[in-house]
Amino acid sequence: MENTNIDRGSLRELADAGNETALDRLADLADAAGDLGELSELLDEGSMHAGFLLTQRAASTGDLHALQRIADAGYDGPATI
Repeated sequence: MENTNIDRGSLRELADAGNETALDRLADLADAAGDLGELSELLDEGSMHAGFLLTQRAASTGDLHALQRIADAGYDGPATI
């Protein structure tokens, strides 16, 4: 990650206003920090990028319960086990 001095508050405001790029950036920051709770919250807010990142993590460990939860939250992108 190139710049970690991002104003998360501004990103959150933009995401709340419907800016999907800001929502994706928040997901990238949460992923880089290993914050699965925040990634899960972002998925619940409709972030398909968070769903993708969570799916990659769950698929790499073979966590079928996590994959089911991600699918139940609305992410229908690719998953590989």
